[in-house]
Amino acid sequence: MSGELLTVLMFAGLLVGLLMGHPLAFVLGGLALIFAYLGPGPQVFGIIINRIYSQMDNYILIAVPMFILMARLLSDSGVTENMFHALRLMLGRVRGGLLFATIAISVVLAATTGVIGASMTVMGVLALPSMVKYGYQKELSTGVIAAGGSLGILIPPSIMLVILGSYAQISVGQLFAAALGPGLLLAGLYALYCGVLTFFRPDLGPPVSEDELGQTNRAEILKLVIKMAFPPIVLVIGVMGSIFAGWATTTEAASVGAFLTFLMVIAYGKFSWSMLQDAVSATARTTSMVLFVIVGATAFTGVFVAIGGTRIVSGYLDGLGLGPWGVFFLMMLIVFILGMFLDWLGIVLICLPIFLPIATANGFEPLWFVMMTAIVLQTSFLTPPFGYALFYLEGVAPPGVTLGHIYRGVIPFIILIIIGSVLCIIFPQIITWLPTVIFSSYR
Repeated sequence: MSGELLTVLMFAGLLVGLLMGHPLAFVLGGLALIFAYLGPGPQVFGIIINRIYSQMDNYILIAVPMFILMARLLSDSGVTENMFHALRLMLGRVRGGLLFATIAISVVLAATTGVIGASMTVMGVLALPSMVKYGYQKELSTGVIAAGGSLGILIPPSIMLVILGSYAQISVGQLFAAALGPGLLLAGLYALYCGVLTFFRPDLGPPVSEDELGQTNRAEILKLVIKMAFPPIVLVIGVMGSIFAGWATTTEAASVGAFLTFLMVIAYGKFSWSMLQDAVSATARTTSMVLFVIVGATAFTGVFVAIGGTRIVSGYLDGLGLGPWGVFFLMMLIVFILGMFLDWLGIVLICLPIFLPIATANGFEPLWFVMMTAIVLQTSFLTPPFGYALFYLEGVAPPGVTLGHIYRGVIPFIILIIIGSVLCIIFPQIITWLPTVIFSSYR
């Protein structure tokens, strides 16, 4: 068979396998075996094995289970619940105060966990019942929680950035620095949208009743907020600061972060052997899922490269005559559309090895292009029909909040992510400024 036909059949097989409901890792690995025989032949298996072994030997990937364990332990520490309660009271007199509290806690969770499932579950359980109780619009409430919870995959430390750095051969520390600007930009856009909307429509986010607020002391609330926020801030500074200062690698910093979080659990009196066992078991299951997908995707891309798929796709895109920016927007559109049907891990492992060489050949800076891909991938958690955030939130939603409310609620935030992406295109310094300041090798 020709390389062009094999390329088309590989992606068609991927689509069919996923629509049949098979796990992504086994679809990718199975297609690699089938098309290795149809294309280059059994001799390509040696190349595949070497590529898989290089991933097994990748020191950076050790950070993945450490960050996952850190997220699980933090969710068990109880600090998030106390912070949200304090912020709810402190911002109670503000229109949309619960929305701002949700965004703030989501940023803290994103900067200390990097795992969407943990952030989404915690915020869904904490914030959504309170918003429903105080008469907040259900669509706005669910949209804020879904969008804010999804920041955990962009704001460092993030396992997505670890995977991106590993595959793009870019320093994870540089990716962490590059992601801070876009992550905070999106959080700011979410807060601005909520502020403007509730200013003109106070009925969408009414203040907490004066009766409840009258029972609290503002000084005590502020003291509680500072007390609850201090340990996570120390954790963030300890992990990110050690990476940016060059004192520790990403893997070493992740290990230190997991240890500090373990000490937080003990300090807050939440430690038990059963809790630790559950946390370690959950970490092992999640890490195994990630590594299985990495092995399958490594085999898939190895065969794809062997049949000349990268050259064929690059030649096709160049043949469209769209120019460098036209090719860039087409690649981002493909990432956006795939986000409706695949999770971020599958998109990264399939698209990045194909798109990054094309972007580099068209003159785009690799770090900026990888970060733009990461920003667009934020939508993969929110876009129906298979956005993961939608179903995480539905699973913990109180009675009366339906999937329809969640679907309608995320639409404005998908638009805000697109606006944030456009701003990062117009002002690339949002991405590149901090890595330039921190890392001399990037200048």
